[in-house]
Amino acid sequence: MRQFRENQLSLTPTWGPHQHTRELQMIARILDAHPQLGEFVHRDLVGERRTDTGRRGLSGDQVLRIALLKQIHGLSYRELEFHLQDSAAFRSFVGLGLDEWPRFQTLQDNVKRMRPETWEAIHRVLIGFARSEGIERGETVRTDTTVVESNIHEPADSALLWDGVRVMTRILLRMAKQRPSLRKAFPDRRRVVKRRAYAIKFHRRAIDLPASYRVMIRATEEVCAAARNVAEKVAHVEKLEPLRTELLAVLPLVERVIDQSRRRVLEGERVPANQKIVSIFEPHTDILVKDNRTTYYGHKVCLTGGKSSLILDCVIEQGNPTDSSLVERTIERHIDLFSKAPRQVAMDGGFASKNNVATAKALGVQDMAFNKKSGLEIHEMVRSAWVFRRLRDFRSGIEGVISTLKRAFQMGRCTWRGTHSFRAYVWSSVTSFNLIAMARHLLVREFT
Repeated sequence: MRQFRENQLSLTPTWGPHQHTRELQMIARILDAHPQLGEFVHRDLVGERRTDTGRRGLSGDQVLRIALLKQIHGLSYRELEFHLQDSAAFRSFVGLGLDEWPRFQTLQDNVKRMRPETWEAIHRVLIGFARSEGIERGETVRTDTTVVESNIHEPADSALLWDGVRVMTRILLRMAKQRPSLRKAFPDRRRVVKRRAYAIKFHRRAIDLPASYRVMIRATEEVCAAARNVAEKVAHVEKLEPLRTELLAVLPLVERVIDQSRRRVLEGERVPANQKIVSIFEPHTDILVKDNRTTYYGHKVCLTGGKSSLILDCVIEQGNPTDSSLVERTIERHIDLFSKAPRQVAMDGGFASKNNVATAKALGVQDMAFNKKSGLEIHEMVRSAWVFRRLRDFRSGIEGVISTLKRAFQMGRCTWRGTHSFRAYVWSSVTSFNLIAMARHLLVREFT
């Protein structure tokens, strides 16, 4: 009977009938069946801290579920805070009590404590579950590489010099605020460097670029020298030690920028990519040239997928290794995960070589196909032309998986800072994607 007013509301949140809600409920069931995943995260949260004092914080299982919600829905921590307060499905998924309202600072602090090694361990447990449930057998796999970009601006030597000066000056001013006698110990060159940097960036007529760079380099060197002197003066001042540590971490990066600017602009030298620094905020960033035309700044990622569309393996590379050098390691990692080599392997043309085919077959692979033959005969790779066409078409599916990871699971650009956080971010995207895929497989099985 319809009433004009509901006097008593239900106190127990329930799962709704929406398709995505059912997916979250299925993911919750998968996580409930593997309590060791929460233990992995708990170790990261606790570290060497005492656990018998203080307030009761979020559990390891709750932090894992919060991280998954963030990646699945592409939410910022502030947006996630709102949805955890507003959504009954989110609160049921995480397992929050009626009096639990975590702030976005708490969410960020807890999620960022999860190490990339923990994410990889979680991934391995979930792949084992997919194998036991018959979702993925690991018999036929496909591999490709992509680039995950760092969260940096387009690098230019002038912009990097400006970044270095303003960051060092900012730290020095914070130190002077706590100890006013330091204010006269360093020059403020922000204005002159900024003007030169913007003149170089937006110039519409011919200007003397080497002269502008000389001014910027000279000013940056003055700030670096002053910063080193200040760091020595406050070496035994305990309250300034955090700022001093931060300053000493930035200094060598700025000095590298000065060196590469002098070599490239003033001396006309071609500086190798592995000797360049493209950001003082994300110094781990690699320079990656794709197809000899497009330059990316981030890290190369090697992904291996299966027939179920799950990502079976993920490796964040250092530098820019050629695809052809990754074949043996990819198959060995698959053997370590599934205790046997895949029967069929499909890869992009960049992986192709006769040595790689011989290596793969020596490891137990029966058929190995590349979407470009690259001088190989079909009978050298697979048993028949029909098998080659099937594997070549199967390989193209990894492109769609990579596109989904970048569009829907935020893997196109890492917004977390630092090399460890970069790796954790990529693994969190892969794990979130895999859980959604597994949930959909299990839901289809339930209704068939």
